[in-house]
Amino acid sequence: MSAVQKPKRIGDLLIDKGVLTPDQLGIALTEQKRSSDPLGKIIVQMGFATEAVIRDALGEALGQASVDLSKVVVDSEVLQLVGKEIARRFRILPLSMDRQKNTLTVAMSDTFNVVAIDQLRALLGGDLEIAPILAGESEIENAIDQFYGFELSVDGILREIETGQADYQQLQTEADEYSQPLVRLVDALLSDAVKKGASDIHFEPEIGFLRIRYRIDGVLRQIRSLHKNYWSAIAVRLKVISGMNIAETRAPQDGHISLTLFGRPIDFRVSAQPTTHGENIVLRVLDRNKGIVALDRLGLSDEALTTLRLMMARPEGILLVTGPTGSGKTTTLYSMLNYVNSESVNIMTLEDPVEYPMPMIRQTSVNTAAKLDFASGIRSMLLQDPDIILVGEIRDEDTADMALRAAMTGHQVYSTLHTNSAIGSIARLLDLGIVPDVLAGNIIGIVAQRLIRKLCPHCRQTDAPNELEQHLLGLNEDEAVIIHRAGSCDHCHHTGYKGRIAITELLKVDAGMDDLIARRASRREISDYALANGFKPISNDGLRRVLDGSTTLEEVSRVVDLTDRL
Repeated sequence: MSAVQKPKRIGDLLIDKGVLTPDQLGIALTEQKRSSDPLGKIIVQMGFATEAVIRDALGEALGQASVDLSKVVVDSEVLQLVGKEIARRFRILPLSMDRQKNTLTVAMSDTFNVVAIDQLRALLGGDLEIAPILAGESEIENAIDQFYGFELSVDGILREIETGQADYQQLQTEADEYSQPLVRLVDALLSDAVKKGASDIHFEPEIGFLRIRYRIDGVLRQIRSLHKNYWSAIAVRLKVISGMNIAETRAPQDGHISLTLFGRPIDFRVSAQPTTHGENIVLRVLDRNKGIVALDRLGLSDEALTTLRLMMARPEGILLVTGPTGSGKTTTLYSMLNYVNSESVNIMTLEDPVEYPMPMIRQTSVNTAAKLDFASGIRSMLLQDPDIILVGEIRDEDTADMALRAAMTGHQVYSTLHTNSAIGSIARLLDLGIVPDVLAGNIIGIVAQRLIRKLCPHCRQTDAPNELEQHLLGLNEDEAVIIHRAGSCDHCHHTGYKGRIAITELLKVDAGMDDLIARRASRREISDYALANGFKPISNDGLRRVLDGSTTLEEVSRVVDLTDRL
């Protein structure tokens, strides 16, 4: 029998990770004998390593997630579950609560402290699951002082500002910046937007007030109106945390924010645009948890899913995903890459910017300052022995030409294009200057998609279709079909819709269509050929979703033109 391998001690783990030298460990162990402090604390005190480095190294070695508490925004409701004294006694910080799974995520300096976990579970209820996440001891102590005792809800902070308890115009003082209510207000707004499932946050200055809107399920919704006096300080705070120049107000800028919200990393892409009433700032929310969806969970029909898998099985050629901004093209592309991702293939991407990190995939952001655009990026990637290449977007002739050259030389290429339909993509590529002979034989297929809102399951109402709706749905007068209409309840904020799904059309390019492309056939000829060979337009998929109760005809007609069915 082989001997049971003893677990490595913390010092040996840090040496293996290159954080400490054996000499430094020896000095720290000698010092530990003189004091009762933990080894990690002594290493930090002696300046051999920072707490953040030790935290990340231990987290990686022990296979546990670690968190940087300096970039954490805590849910104010969760703080109320665990008192400050208990948090300080057990050296813990509650981060988020998943009410569906009944799990509380807690930052701990010692994730193996069973006593603290059991005490916490007993305090909050025996059936509650505790999910520990590694954090530095002093980080936790600082975070406890920072978050407890301050108002963290949007309404509470606004009340604090309006009652004059704080000087909201002064952002930088000798005290901790978190004591400034506008610093907390920005954090609370970002947290509130993520909690409500917003994809974008708009800060829009008007003549006398600041409008704040969230884009939820593809539709902008006004959330707050604040006095314009707040805007200069809020804008400065947003610029500081996103790495922008706070002195520049006349030129457009962009930046990036990385935070931990609700126990998971959330990125924000920030854009500032000068307008007549001041700078307009928009944040795009990039939630990695929502970024990668399994291919069979994209909502495709069985027939469309089979067609897509057949197209992805082709060894070389280009596969395009098309649709307007915000139609979920990136999510679909990532799902397709995730489906083909394995150790046997080398997948490389060129994006603007990289939105969701994926394991085993080499991802690169385009960088105009370093003269790395899409065309030159593809050229350099071809020297990296790729099997599959993802090009974030085809915008010009150079990018289209390089992408098609990669497809012609035995690579599988995925990319996006801004057009209204799958068939319209062919005309768009020809318009960019691509020779028809190059297009023919190199396009595997085109996926066009839109996102439509789903009916709220709590308040949707059943109804019978009227005469016009029966005609649009292609039903006979004697067919008894039930459709659903939007209701109104607290679950959907009285909109009648909650969440979104994709509707798609798939154009598979075969030899017959290649012939039509090569001789520059008209759009009508290509459309007639596609329809005769099983192509189903996107409106069909939308109406399928109406009949299965997922959405309404009004929502489909908002996104897709149904006039050709009249």
